[in-house]
Amino acid sequence: MLAKADWGHLIPHQGLMCLLDTVVDWHDEAIHARSESHRRADNPLRRDGVLRAVHLCEYGAQAMAVHGALLARAAGQAASPGLLVSLRGVTLARARVDDLDGALDVHAERLLGGEAAWQYTFRIVHAGDEIASGRAAVMLRPAA
Repeated sequence: MLAKADWGHLIPHQGLMCLLDTVVDWHDEAIHARSESHRRADNPLRRDGVLRAVHLCEYGAQAMAVHGALLARAAGQAASPGLLVSLRGVTLARARVDDLDGALDVHAERLLGGEAAWQYTFRIVHAGDEIASGRAAVMLRPAA
């Protein structure tokens, strides 16, 4: 298990916008992270006191960013900055998530990883039930 202090500085999501709390496990092709930020009143994605399930796509995208950063660090490099450009096949099992007790398990699996783009599948699980899934693509910019 990796605490946020070990990887938080490697990604562009800082402060309250860093939604993941820990990395449970990771390897070359996948990552499993955990978060309880969906329950926080100060979650920056909340509107009118509600965190809608569509925002779970951001949790998946952040898991991708952490995975890419950990892979780059393992190779002695820094991850290139990226821009989320596509979400496909997104399935949401509920309308909101701020009312869920306990942690969210965030899983991302790399489908394609190159110098110009990444593609991943992601799924978010709560208490053993999948509550969101989809595919995401990120275009990378060369590091300055």
